Amino acid sequence: MNKILIDTNLLIYSVDADSLYHHREKNLLLDLSNELFTTSKNISEFLSVITRGKTSVSMVDAIGAVDDFSRFIKIIFPDNQSQIIFRKMLLRYKPSGLLIHDFEIAAIALSNNITHLATFDHSDFALIKELKLIKI
Repeated sequence: MNKILIDTNLLIYSVDADSLYHHREKNLLLDLSNELFTTSKNISEFLSVITRGKTSVSMVDAIGAVDDFSRFIKIIFPDNQSQIIFRKMLLRYKPSGLLIHDFEIAAIALSNNITHLATFDHSDFALIKELKLIKI
């Protein structure tokens, strides 16, 4: 069984039935041979994205979607070990701007012994040699 971290974009596409990616990511999310995880940071990003803009949903509906995710995706949180890994990665890779958020997500995954990441934004995580990116 693979332990796989689910990035924010997959969470978003899972609730957007009009997305071109909706069915591709659903196959991964419904594959029972994988143990799925996401971080508290991904959940915050998800809530931020789906509650703004033209196609925004209410916070009640957004939280309902998170509740649905939590039935089959375990939410993991930063801890002391993830902060140590995060610092080391920042010094090693020297990301800047918005990429720093992705490095924190990666550090939380790595501190939980999760080395596989499912995302549609491979370029955001391409520098991080400790992760194996899953093509969807």
